Amino acid sequence: MDNTKNYITPEGLAKLKAEYNELMHVERPKLVEVVAWAASNGDRSENADYQYGKRRLREIDRRVHFLTKRLEDAEVVDPKLMKGEKVLFSATVTLSTEEGDELVYQIVGEDEFDVKQGKISWKSPVARALLGKKIGDEVKLVKPSGEDFVTIENVEFK
Repeated sequence: MDNTKNYITPEGLAKLKAEYNELMHVERPKLVEVVAWAASNGDRSENADYQYGKRRLREIDRRVHFLTKRLEDAEVVDPKLMKGEKVLFSATVTLSTEEGDELVYQIVGEDEFDVKQGKISWKSPVARALLGKKIGDEVKLVKPSGEDFVTIENVEFK
């Protein structure tokens, strides 16, 4: 995989677009109104509404700029169009540990990872160890808690 690409699933792309639209078409316009109202109240140097509003506008503008760039560079990979036993971007991988525990991860883009939901970034150490492997392979995972050896039990694209 190309390390410079912004790989993303269709679900992740939809979430980025929703955040962009919320900021640009809801939050920012409301805040512009508040800042304009606060500015009309005189001395801006001691006007908390104005100062907070301007600061929040800068934060929104930075986030919008970031989202715009990420959306422009996004390369969508739809797991529904993929198949096979090899671990690739967007795969949902079922692993078994030496202790007999089962772990399930979906390999997703940097902007959509959520460890609590089992979604890990394709650039994470765990995903990098799994990418390219296939069902039945034993993989060494180096984690903060130490090394684990896992076996790939299943690879799904859903």
